Amino acid sequence: MASVIEKTIRKAVTPAIQAVASLNRTRLQSEDANPFLHGVHEPLREEHTLTELAVTGAIPAELDGRYVRIGPNPHGSAGRGHHWFLGDGMVHGVRLRDGRAEWYRNRFIRSRDLEAKGGPAAVGGPRRGFGDTVNTNVLDIGGKIMALVEASSFPVELDGGLDSVAYSDFGGGLTGSFTAHPHRCPRTGEFHAICYEGTSQDTIRHVAMDTSGKVLRETPIKVRNGPSIHDCALTENFVVILDLPVTFSMSALIAGHRFPYRWNREHRARVGLLPRGASGDAVVWHEVDPCYVFHVGNSFEDQTGQVVIDLCAYKTIFDGEMPGPYGKALGLERWTVDGKGGKVVRTTIDPAGQEFPRPDERFFAGDYRYLWTMGMPEDGDLEFVAPMPLYRHDLATGERVQRDFGEGRIPGEFVFVPRSEDAAEGDGWVMGYVIDRNRRTSALEILDAMSLDLVASVQIPHLIPPGFHGNWITAS
Repeated sequence: MASVIEKTIRKAVTPAIQAVASLNRTRLQSEDANPFLHGVHEPLREEHTLTELAVTGAIPAELDGRYVRIGPNPHGSAGRGHHWFLGDGMVHGVRLRDGRAEWYRNRFIRSRDLEAKGGPAAVGGPRRGFGDTVNTNVLDIGGKIMALVEASSFPVELDGGLDSVAYSDFGGGLTGSFTAHPHRCPRTGEFHAICYEGTSQDTIRHVAMDTSGKVLRETPIKVRNGPSIHDCALTENFVVILDLPVTFSMSALIAGHRFPYRWNREHRARVGLLPRGASGDAVVWHEVDPCYVFHVGNSFEDQTGQVVIDLCAYKTIFDGEMPGPYGKALGLERWTVDGKGGKVVRTTIDPAGQEFPRPDERFFAGDYRYLWTMGMPEDGDLEFVAPMPLYRHDLATGERVQRDFGEGRIPGEFVFVPRSEDAAEGDGWVMGYVIDRNRRTSALEILDAMSLDLVASVQIPHLIPPGFHGNWITAS
């Protein structure tokens, strides 16, 4: 998800354009009418530290670490034309140890943008661009808890209590923007990312890092129109690039929109295969029918050498003026790429609308069997009024196991946690936050990964607004 991209691209436009954009913004949707500032999306005003947490069921003793999720939580006035993707970052975490829930904490990411609006004082560390809001993903990179965003700011390191420590350019190795979705190769331990930003409409970058988070190389790759590339994929030999028809829109910027990316019918949709370690001109591009993808579940090379990518697709997204990612979901798909420049073959695995596909990460970039996804309302209702199930897909048999959370209960992304490092694929739990729109409360729910039966539920006495991405971060 993007940070405050409007600020990032100021240097690419003239003062006159900035003035027109500011004037036009006065005509955009007011805060009172914006659905991403009210209802289940109402921001939390305070930071909490809760140590007396009620638990239903039994927390597995094997779980020693933190479940942490991040999302947008605007501080103070969001202003006209607010877009969901642009809210100040806030992390929510639960510490589990010895079968107990030790604490729940929520903390703002201590950005200069936040401080300028009257929030807590900013932390130090290197900055780049103009905006430093970070709100999209949080995960372990090189033994550090890192909060991430794409297209703008450097990441932010968090301490064990989820307080911001400092902004980081990974020891000086990161020269431009980063991504919300770096992927770790289980075989080598390396992280791979595809990075873009609004100031560079003709180039994206492949960033590779070692197990400690040291940048090994940054590889420029030529593109057109400034595509928005939220996620990438990885196989044993390739980094997979999704260059799809959502691109930077100067007209949206001039119209006053803070999130200036739109569906672009003139942009050629394609999938690129970059051999690991190769230069940008080694990418082999493959045409694909126009669509958009936020998230990849997994990817691998089959026995014939073709690249297989499982993902959640949309017919269109950001097609017009809207305060969030409205679009028609096409369900879970499998894309097959021949590696020779042929057209991508798309096959529907499950047509039900769904998002946040997550595998057993120990099997990422290799052949695998199980995938967990969150069901999405068919009408694209991001106020989440319709029921939203959790699915477990068995890609070997085609079986789909479904868990329904009950009326008014809304799940977020669920992440798989193995029972042990050498456990069989899928042997463990999935966990994530579930909010109750009627009671205005939340819970961290831990489910058996295979049956999706409830194992334990940690009660949180307030509503955590729907956010973006979370991960289980082990204590070690």
